[in-house]
Amino acid sequence: KSKAMARMITGEQVELAVLRFNKGEGAKVHAHPQEQILYMLKGRMQISTEGETTIIGPGQAALFRPEQPHGTIMLDDVECVSVKGVINGLGHRPA
Repeated sequence: KSKAMARMITGEQVELAVLRFNKGEGAKVHAHPQEQILYMLKGRMQISTEGETTIIGPGQAALFRPEQPHGTIMLDDVECVSVKGVINGLGHRPA
């Protein structure tokens, strides 16, 4: 879904990743069965969801419900923390 560089810690029910994106990168609109929280450490990210666009920056967060379509584009070089539930062994890693 994206080209993010990540460091991950995976438990049985939750996975935490520190993601790094370059300016202009992002993820096309997609959905997944896991709930996801993004917490911004550095830079700004534009989020598109349910017909609305929001920009978040350092100290701000976004919550995506399970199966909620969302997409992102980085307005700067970005570092963020992403937390996802693990379902059938999958969190951030693609199937």
